Order: sequence, then structure tokens, then C-alpha cells
Amino acid sequence: VQLQASGGGLVQTGDSLRLSCVASGGDFSSYAMGWFRQAPGKERQFVTAMKLSRGSADYADSVKGRFTISRNSAKNTVYLQMNSLKPEDTGVYYCVARTGGVADGRVQNWPYWGQGTQVTVSS
Repeated sequence: VQLQASGGGLVQTGDSLRLSCVASGGDFSSYAMGWFRQAPGKERQFVTAMKLSRGSADYADSVKGRFTISRNSAKNTVYLQMNSLKPEDTGVYYCVARTGGVADGRVQNWPYWGQGTQVTVSS
């Protein structure tokens, strides 16, 4: 399984960004895909995830109402639309995948990780 993330960048407070992640190398019909992030000096933190086969999603409280995850199942791709960005959203965003459900924010329960894409929000 390989995950290729893209779309990070440097933006200002209040701006928007969209991240993309393409999965390859497997049958992803039963997979959940999502995003973690890691701010400098901090542990990796669950952001959001959804099943490729269904639209239900789970979000961290810190991003609810601002971030939206979506999918294109035919392309094994998930997107993360990030609106109203804040400086505290700064970090490396990692695309993740696993079989099973989405409601699991533990790093060790997501076996597949992409290379990460940097998001920097300036104040």
C-alpha cells in the first residue's frame, strides 16, 4: 500500500487549502482513509477519517466546522478541504489508511502512512 499526499503550502490566517491523497497497491473497498498532523515539538494528532465505501466521517473537535474530508472512491482518493485556517493548524499533514472503522485516533492503529505534506499558517 502506498499513499501519496499533496497540496500543502504557506497561507495566511483565514485562508483555505485542499490536500489530496491517492492510495495505490491494494483493494481499498474496505479501507478507511484519513489525516493526522504533527506540529513542531508535538505528537501526531488525529484530524479526520472516512470510509471509502461510505460517506460517514469522524473529525477531531479542533477542526469540526472548518475541515471537510471527501472521497472519490473510483480513484482511491481522499481530499481534505481546510477552511478558516489558524496558526495552530500548522504542521505536517500525513495521509493514513487502514482496514476497519474511522473512529480510531490512535497512531498505532493506522498501519499505512504517506510521506507528509507541510501546511504553514502565518498570523
